[in-house]
Amino acid sequence: SLMGRKLRVALAQVALGPEREENVSRALRMMADAAEAGARIIVFPEMSVDPFFPQYRADKRYFDWGVSVPGPLTDRFQEQAACLGLATVINVFERAAPGRYYDCSPVFDSDGNYLGKQRMTHILEGPGYNERYYYWEGDSGYPVFDVGPARIGVAICYDRHFPECMRALTLGGADVIVVPTATATMEAEYRAVWETEMQATAIANGVFVAVVNRAGVDGGLTFFGSSYGVDPYGRVLARAPEDDIALLLLDLDLDLIEQARRDMPFLRDRRPDTYGPLTER
Repeated sequence: SLMGRKLRVALAQVALGPEREENVSRALRMMADAAEAGARIIVFPEMSVDPFFPQYRADKRYFDWGVSVPGPLTDRFQEQAACLGLATVINVFERAAPGRYYDCSPVFDSDGNYLGKQRMTHILEGPGYNERYYYWEGDSGYPVFDVGPARIGVAICYDRHFPECMRALTLGGADVIVVPTATATMEAEYRAVWETEMQATAIANGVFVAVVNRAGVDGGLTFFGSSYGVDPYGRVLARAPEDDIALLLLDLDLDLIEQARRDMPFLRDRRPDTYGPLTER
C-alpha cells in the first residue's frame, strides 16, 4: 500500500527592485517565511535577485553583474538553507570564466549542502529576450538533485518548452521538475500555453511540475506572476495571483507519482530503440 508521502514546496513569486542587496535580503526573509509555513523546498524565479537585464539588447555593461557559482552571493542562500533546513533553488547570472556566462540555477539540499548547478540549455532570442548575447548554451546536461525530501530536476525558463529536456530529467529520477522563469505579459492566444503545456508534460512523464514566475514591472517588461503547480495527472494544484508578490505553498502527495505511472505506464512502454530520429540533425 502507498504510505502518503507529503511534501510542501514554496514558490517565491518575487518582484525585484534595482538594488541587489535589497532583493537578497527580501529573498532570505521569504525563505524564513517558507520554513515557518512548513515548506521543505523553496524555488525562486529566473534572475532571482537582479532586474531582468536580457531585455536590453547587447549591452556589455551587464557582464559586470555576473557572479561565480558557488561564490559570495550563492553562499548567503546556502547558509540560510542550512540554518532553516530548507532545500533551495535560486537562479543567477553566472560568470564561469573570462567571457563565459550562463543562466544558472544552483541547488542546495535541506542540510544546506551545495549539490551542483543547472545551466539553461536552450537560449531564446526574441523581443524582450536578447539572451544569445549574454548567455552561452548550457552544458550541464540534465542532472537530478536529491535535496532530501525529494529528487528534483530544474528546467530554466525556455528549457520547459522542450519535451526532450523534461523527459531527460524524468529519466534521471526527478519526482518534481521545478521551472524558474521570467515570463512577461503575453498575447491572449499564448495564455493557454502557460499552463496547458506543463499539464501535458506532467502527464507524459508522471511527475509534478512547479513553475515560479516573477511579478511586477521591470523596465519594459511586465511579469505576470501566476506561478502554479501541476500533479502527475495534469491537475493544477494552486495558483498565485497575476499582479502581486506571493509565497505560493504547494502540497504534493509524492505517492501520486507511483499511482499515475501504474494508471498511465508511458515510461514502461517507451521504445527508445525507435527514437533515433530525435537526435539526428
